[in-house]
Amino acid sequence: MVSNGQTTKMADVRTSEKAPFEYVVEQFADIKVLRYQIPGWENLTLKEQKLVYYLTQAGYSGRDIIYDQNYKYNLKIRKALENIYVNYKGNKDSEDWKNFEIYTKRVWFANGIHHHYSNEKMKPAFSAAYLTGLMKATQTTLAPEIVAVLFNDVDSKKVNLDESKGLLEGSAIHFYDKGITAKEVEYFYAKKKSPDANRPYSFGLNSKLVRNSKGALEEKIWKSGGMYGSAIDKIVYWLDKAKGVAENKEQAAALELLISYYKTGSLKTWDDYNIAWLKATEGNIDYINSFIEVYNDPLGYRGSYETIVQIKDFDMSKKMEVISKNAQWFEDNSPLIPEHKKKNVVGVSYKTVVVAGESGDASPATPIGVNLPNADWIRSEHGSKSVSLGNIIEAYSKAGGKGRLQEFANDPEEIALAEKYGELGDKMHTALHEVVGHASGQINPGVGTPKETLKSYASTLEEGRADLVGLYFLYNPKLQELGLVDDWKKLGMESYDSYIRNGLMTQLIRLEPGSDIEEAHMRNRQWVSAWVFEKGKAAHVIEKISRDGKTYFNITDYEKLHDLFGQLLREVQRIKSEGDYEAGKNLVENYGVKVDQKLHAEVLERNKQFTSAPYSGFVNPVLVPKLDSKGQIISIEVTQPKTFAEQMLHYSKNYNFLPLEN
Repeated sequence: MVSNGQTTKMADVRTSEKAPFEYVVEQFADIKVLRYQIPGWENLTLKEQKLVYYLTQAGYSGRDIIYDQNYKYNLKIRKALENIYVNYKGNKDSEDWKNFEIYTKRVWFANGIHHHYSNEKMKPAFSAAYLTGLMKATQTTLAPEIVAVLFNDVDSKKVNLDESKGLLEGSAIHFYDKGITAKEVEYFYAKKKSPDANRPYSFGLNSKLVRNSKGALEEKIWKSGGMYGSAIDKIVYWLDKAKGVAENKEQAAALELLISYYKTGSLKTWDDYNIAWLKATEGNIDYINSFIEVYNDPLGYRGSYETIVQIKDFDMSKKMEVISKNAQWFEDNSPLIPEHKKKNVVGVSYKTVVVAGESGDASPATPIGVNLPNADWIRSEHGSKSVSLGNIIEAYSKAGGKGRLQEFANDPEEIALAEKYGELGDKMHTALHEVVGHASGQINPGVGTPKETLKSYASTLEEGRADLVGLYFLYNPKLQELGLVDDWKKLGMESYDSYIRNGLMTQLIRLEPGSDIEEAHMRNRQWVSAWVFEKGKAAHVIEKISRDGKTYFNITDYEKLHDLFGQLLREVQRIKSEGDYEAGKNLVENYGVKVDQKLHAEVLERNKQFTSAPYSGFVNPVLVPKLDSKGQIISIEVTQPKTFAEQMLHYSKNYNFLPLEN
C-alpha cells in the first residue's frame, strides 16, 4: 500500500478488529466514511472463510469497471489525482491543497467525477492553474481537454432524466457512443427478439452500444476477450477458486454458470445463472456479482458492475422468514385490482445478512437491502432472493445522532415514537419493500417489460411501488399476529411519520439549492409523499404547520393515510401492469421532480447546525490470509483500514486491471 509516497507493510496501516471499534473513519464535504464489522467471522469454518475471501477478491478485481462505466475519463482522472496525492512534496497546509485532498476523496467515494447521489459533476474548489502546478510538480500527465472538463460545464450530469435535454445527449454515462439518440436505441432493441416472448432476454444489460465504421449500431459486449475483458478475466480467476470451495453442488453450479456468462456474454446463460443462483438457498455464504442495476442508464438497459459478499445472520433471518412464508397473504390482502395480483407468489426468500465485502456500484455508498434478480419473468416463475444488510444498518445506527429528528419532528410524541420504534420500523419497511413489494403484482398478458413501456420512469415507479407495499402493511395488525412487533399501531404511526417527514422535507438536505430531484429513490419518496399530502388536503390528513418560522408536517389521521397509500399502490400497480407510460410520467413529473425552493432553503438553513454529513458510505474490512510453507491458506484474519485514502490507494494499486481508455 502506498501512502504519501511511502511504501508501507499492510500490517502497519491497519488496526486489529479486536480493538475497541470506531465506526467513523472521517468526514469531508457532504460525506461521512464509516467502518462495519463482520460479527460471527470466527464461527465460520476455514473453507467458508476461503469462499468469502475468494468472492471478495473477485469483486475488487472488477472495481475499475464502475469508474469507466460512470464516465469515459474517470480512470485517467483518478490516476492523475492519485499520482499527485502520493507524490506531491510541496505545501500541504494551504487551503488549495486541502481542497485538492477533499476533491480526490469525493472522486473515490463517487467512483468518478459525478456525485454518487445527485449525478451532478463535482466542481473542484481550487483553480485549473493550481491543478496544472500540481501536475508539473509531480510529473503527472492529463490531457488539456480532460483538465478543462473538471472545471467547465461539459458532461455536467452523469444521468440526465430530463427528456427535453435528451436522455442520452444530456448524460455523461459511458454506456453509449456520443451522438446515439434514445430513438435509435429503442429501434435497435425493438428488432431483437427472444426465443420465448414470455421469457425475454435482458438485452443491453452487459454491453456498450457503439456506432461502427459503417454508421450502424452494434454492441461491445462486456466479457472475457471483449470490452473490460482484462478485469473480467481476473474476476473469473477468483470465481473459479470460489467454486472450488463451494458449500454445496447447487452453489458450485451457479458459480460455474456465472463464470460461463463472463466468458461468453450470453444473455441466455445470464438467465440460467439467475435461476440456478435462486435455487442455491442452502449454505451460509451468498453473493451478488455482475452487471445488475440499471439506474445509471437513462434508458434502463445497461447494468452497473456491482458485488456484495454476504454471510447469513442466523438470528435475524429466522425472524424475517416469517414475512417470506406469509407473502401470499400479503398479496391476497393488498388493495390491487384483482387481475393485477399474483395467484401464486413463489420462491420469495428473505435473509438478514452480514456483509463481508462490497465493490463497484455498491461501494463505498451501499444499499441496505437488495432484491434480485430483476427480470420480471424470473421473479414470477422462480421467485427472488431478498436480503437486508444487517451489519450495515447497525453501523449506520451506531454512527448516527438524534439531532435532526428533534429539529424536524413536529412534537415530542413523534420524537418518542421514533426513538422507540424507528430502528424496528426501518427494518420492517425494508423487509416488506424487498420481499413482498418487489415480488408482488403481475403485468398484463401482452404488455412489455417496464423498461420498454415506462422507459426512464421505470426505476422510480418500481421503487415507489415497493415502498407503497411496505407502507400499506406497516400499519396492519397482521404484523403483531405474526409476532414481528409488539404494537402494530405505534410502529405504523412512527413509520408514517418518518416517511412523510423524509419524503417532503428532510431528504432535501441532500440537494444543492435550485436543484430538481434526479435520483430514482429520492424521486419516489417525494412523489409518494406529495401525492398523499395533496389527496388528503380536503380531509386534513396531513397538516403543513408553520411554527416560529419553521415548517413541520403533522399526520392527523393515520387510518385515512393508510387508505391513501393503498389507493396510490393500486394505481401504480395498474400503471406497471398496463404499461401506462403517460400516467407514470405524469405521476413522477407532477409530484416527484420539482422542489419547493422556499422550503428547501429553510431546510438547508435549519440543517446548518448539524455537523454530521448527509451521506454515508463505508470502507471494507480487510481479509488477510495467512499461508503455510506450501502457499496454502491456513487462516484468514479480519482487520480494518485506518483511513479512507489508504484503502482507496491500495485498491488502485492492486486491482487496476483495465487500460485507461476502454
